[in-house]
Amino acid sequence: MPLGERERTEILSAIRKQVVKHHFNVGGIDYDAWFKLIEERTPDLLAGDTEAFEAGVQQLLQALGGSHTVFYHESQNRFLPQHTMNASVRLSECSGVARWTFLDVYNGGPAHAAGVRPGDALVAVDGVACEPSVMPRFLPGQTYKLTLSTPQGDNFRDVQVAVPARKGTKERPPIVEPKSLEHSIIPPNIGVLRIAYFSGSLGMRFTRALDAAIKDLKDRGADRLIIDLRGNIGGSLGFARLASYMCSGQIPIGNSLTPKRLRTGYDRESLPRVPMPGNKIEAIMTLGRFAFRDKSVVLLTQGSGPQPFHGKIVLLVNEWTNSAAEMLTSFAKEHNLATVVGTKTAGNVLGAANFKVGGGYWLRLPVFGWYTSRGESLDGKSVTPHITVDVDPCSLISGVDRQMAKALEVIGQLASR
Repeated sequence: MPLGERERTEILSAIRKQVVKHHFNVGGIDYDAWFKLIEERTPDLLAGDTEAFEAGVQQLLQALGGSHTVFYHESQNRFLPQHTMNASVRLSECSGVARWTFLDVYNGGPAHAAGVRPGDALVAVDGVACEPSVMPRFLPGQTYKLTLSTPQGDNFRDVQVAVPARKGTKERPPIVEPKSLEHSIIPPNIGVLRIAYFSGSLGMRFTRALDAAIKDLKDRGADRLIIDLRGNIGGSLGFARLASYMCSGQIPIGNSLTPKRLRTGYDRESLPRVPMPGNKIEAIMTLGRFAFRDKSVVLLTQGSGPQPFHGKIVLLVNEWTNSAAEMLTSFAKEHNLATVVGTKTAGNVLGAANFKVGGGYWLRLPVFGWYTSRGESLDGKSVTPHITVDVDPCSLISGVDRQMAKALEVIGQLASR
């Protein structure tokens, strides 16, 4: 339905109110200047078609700086392949032609179920050729015909990918969550965790799955560990449980910060120090403790004690490693708990919430900041690996994963020390 002038005015007013009340201003934006920008662009926003209105609002939000800032309709907006098909893509050149190529394809997701493989080039969607200049996006609740080829541009085939319908909530937009965790063992003693998402609003669901996976790996004799975070879309507090397995004692992972504390100033050393809750009861008690208090805290590991793989851990990351996975990676790197291999992470490290602003539209805003154990903000900065290794899209289709090969080489060197 077309948006009338009154509806658009109400949406813009609601956005202003939510920004004033909730926005975490990591970039130090001048709100007065931003409000003036809204006023300058309002005539065009009221006069254009609905598509132009949506694009114009998104441009205004981008002017706020920082990540996790999105304007979307609950039933009409398209989302990245990670959030719909459970697969990431990259624009790659092979044989002199630039194509969108699949990198991380999560097991059990819509793309994987349709037979999409890492290294497949996306030639067309529903018969329309994919433009190299436009990131492909997809609508939840739809079925798409993807035309695929090798990166070299041969062996064409069509697959049908059904994207499930999802409803958005205050915690997350209407995305298709990938399977959180898989584990395996590379004989004789290398454990592998592939983590696409830290599931569960409090992290307890992920914690249970992780505990079971770690127990199984140790029971099978694993004394080295590769943690594959490539393509991880972020998620919940569960990342802190994984951080706790990486060290023996109770040490700082980093600290959260609310917009109020950011505005009024704070002493980091005076913030409450809170260990990651070990179970649902502890999580509820922790929430109760801060129900009526500012939620700026230093998050600690649990003190899980020695593990057979300590000192022999490799983290795999890439440009689609997001949010909570970046918090984990920076923690491991700062405390020398793992060797990080791959490419720079995404640099999307803020906590967000979604707010209804009318007309079926939602506003996603960063509502708290995250700072490393050294007091640094990662948002917009990324985490740089110890060892930079990229995949080769032209050979990925043949199963040649250069990043995993380097991880195996490094972990062999760590074990021999």
